[in-house]
Amino acid sequence: MHSLAMLNISPPAMIIGATKGAWQMAEKRFILDYLNDILEAMVKAQTFLGDMSIQEFEADERTAYAVIRALEVAGEAARHIPEDITTRYPEVPWSDMIGMRNILIHDYIEVDLEAVWLTIKDDLPEAEHEIRRIVEELEND
Repeated sequence: MHSLAMLNISPPAMIIGATKGAWQMAEKRFILDYLNDILEAMVKAQTFLGDMSIQEFEADERTAYAVIRALEVAGEAARHIPEDITTRYPEVPWSDMIGMRNILIHDYIEVDLEAVWLTIKDDLPEAEHEIRRIVEELEND
């Protein structure tokens, strides 16, 4: 039995068949799903953090854990956004999102909660706005 990678066939192509239009529609649907996962995670992270100060955030293990998990989910979903989309929308910090996810997943013992707090407060609102714009464009495309 051959692996999909060896055959250079992705799972959606197998499910949908060989028609290019169907593949493009499925690919667009998958991209939108990942973008919506990113948005949902961003909203959760901001909601969990609320108006906490950095000191309150550092002292609240439950909230810190929830916010970190939301950022992990956003970064994981960002890993699945195709290069043509990330290139088309360079205003979104795709590599930063993925990098943050990698740090949170692999260096979880040494997570800098101040950096997490600053990311939520300073960077997420603009990134969320840009991703909402991309979703709207793709849905209307």
